[in-house]
Amino acid sequence: MTSYGLATLNALLNSAALVCVLLGYRAVRARRLDEHRRYMLSAFGLSLVFLASYLTRMLMFGDKHFPGHGAVRVVYFAILISHVLLALAVAPAVLYTVVLGQRDQRERHRKIARRVLPVWSYVLVTGVLVYLLLFHYAG
Repeated sequence: MTSYGLATLNALLNSAALVCVLLGYRAVRARRLDEHRRYMLSAFGLSLVFLASYLTRMLMFGDKHFPGHGAVRVVYFAILISHVLLALAVAPAVLYTVVLGQRDQRERHRKIARRVLPVWSYVLVTGVLVYLLLFHYAG
């Protein structure tokens, strides 16, 4: 496996997790709670696989440096920094939200999920953007 291959896998895992999060949100809005649970647990599982794959890539290949210059470099680092900081912040919140849902503590789950969902979604989207800029920007 190459660094590019693992990075591509990571972007696909983030994309699949985002689809599950969005479908899970749609399901809960329609009061289809079992479907919501399946989608959100799938998103959580995909995120765990992503984390293992990301750590594997970092250990095997290290960082890849962004090749762009000028304004696109500023945009890249703004996206990257917000992505990393929010990912670190949201990871324990996602775990806590999943635990609350699994324990059927609906009111507490609902209250925190309303804050966690948009941040988790942002992290998933920006993860894919970082990949695209890092591996496919032809600057």
